[in-house]
Amino acid sequence: MLYGMAKVLADHHANITYVDIPGGEPHTTTYFEFTLEAPALDAVLGDLRKVPGVSSVVETPSFAKIYGKRIIVMGGGAQVGLVALGAISEADRHNIRGERISVDTIPLVGEQELAAAVRSVVRLPRVKLLVLAGALMGGDITDAVHEVRTQGLYVISLNMAGSVPDAADLVVSDPVQAGVMAVMAIADTAKFDLMRQLKKRY
Repeated sequence: MLYGMAKVLADHHANITYVDIPGGEPHTTTYFEFTLEAPALDAVLGDLRKVPGVSSVVETPSFAKIYGKRIIVMGGGAQVGLVALGAISEADRHNIRGERISVDTIPLVGEQELAAAVRSVVRLPRVKLLVLAGALMGGDITDAVHEVRTQGLYVISLNMAGSVPDAADLVVSDPVQAGVMAVMAIADTAKFDLMRQLKKRY
């Protein structure tokens, strides 16, 4: 099924930017995001409907248009909650003005668990910034922060024990303010340039 649908998109010279196949029985939904050089969407949808096994094809707004840019907050539960408080409050202010910024959180403990989660962030769609919120982070987590930063992901760290603050782009002591600054760093409607704050501590 995936081959048949992808072939239709390839035949129309569509550039597939995202694919998701959420589980479900007896029918499975396949979600594609793609771009076209020519306005031939009706033809693409028509050909997709002809693929054997396809029961329906529906045009929907992209995740980027609905949910927009994403901020991921991970670390200790109490600190994560406070960072989320600042981020959600600030995101609401910008979203009212036309932005689309969503905030995802995951409380985690353990060096290996956090390091694996940090490395996985770059595989998530639309993530623009990671906030590490905890009291002690270092070791393999620091290595993971270096790796994701080389792939273009911005990282804000709370001021904590360990070597992660030295590896992050920006260090903020107050967790609520860290959440606010995270949103300001990726919002087009804000006048906060993270690149001018690199390696600073607040």
